[in-house]
Amino acid sequence: MSPYLPSQLWVVEVLAAGLVVVIVAGHAIAHRLTTVVARALAWTTLVVGTLGVEKLVAGEPPGVRMIALIGFALLVMKVIVVIEERAQGMKPLSFSAWLGFAGAWLGMKPRLFASAESGALPGAGTLIRRGALHAVIGAALVMLARISWTSGQSRLLASVLLLPGLSLFLHFGLCNLLAGAWRLRGVACGALFRAPLRSQNLGEFWARRWNLAFSEMTALAVYRPLADRLGRGPALMAGFALSGLLHEMAITVPVRAGFGLPLLYFMIHGGLVLVERALSRAGHPLTGWAGRAWAFFWLAAPLPILFHRPFLAGVIWPLIGIPGE
Repeated sequence: MSPYLPSQLWVVEVLAAGLVVVIVAGHAIAHRLTTVVARALAWTTLVVGTLGVEKLVAGEPPGVRMIALIGFALLVMKVIVVIEERAQGMKPLSFSAWLGFAGAWLGMKPRLFASAESGALPGAGTLIRRGALHAVIGAALVMLARISWTSGQSRLLASVLLLPGLSLFLHFGLCNLLAGAWRLRGVACGALFRAPLRSQNLGEFWARRWNLAFSEMTALAVYRPLADRLGRGPALMAGFALSGLLHEMAITVPVRAGFGLPLLYFMIHGGLVLVERALSRAGHPLTGWAGRAWAFFWLAAPLPILFHRPFLAGVIWPLIGIPGE
């Protein structure tokens, strides 16, 4: 059976109803309660709700569990970042703007939707064309991965083609298409993945190049609230810890194996970014080719910790027909 086909329709119906409740209640929580109460309620919902979702989909295949957990966590984190932005003076989101931000955009900057303009914004066509091109290339790589498996039975070669193919299709394809569509409607969304190969160190990669939705989310929900209280270093490590825990939810929990490995990956990177900051303060910033070599070594070398074999076997390989064992 496909890991992405639910075994029980009622589970999908209950999950969908729960997500609708989060969307409706989330708008009220973020806009009608005090910041302290809203924060406590939203973070409690994230923890308790995640446990509830996991119990609900416990009997479902790994792909279904992954999508359910990611969808729930993404929506609750949307509520949390709206709460934090409201605390900093952002004007309220209309319910329609909230629906667009929560349900049709992967970024984590609600201010973009609070200050939408009436006409189309420049750059929409470029993003749409770029997204379409990347989606086509990504789909081609996924097809090549399938062909390489059926012809050579090499999981390694298939994975080397499949993982970049999925990233190009989703991260650089779909996300750019969505950004372009929103710019046509006057919302200043931009690319969430911005030329990561140009990163000159890990700090630049994580903060300004790769998955800006995560960096926006951790900056708003964790780093900014904690930096003044604990200091920049502990706040940065807390942000990486949250990223690690959310990746545990998306990678480890669905396949019920490899617990702690995604968290370890992000904690290693948090520590390495602190090393980069220390080197910069000492007058030895990591930049240029040396910085790039450093960054991509540490991104690639521990990658099997993040995308461990049980996750590949349970969620990724079945996409092109590779059996887990």
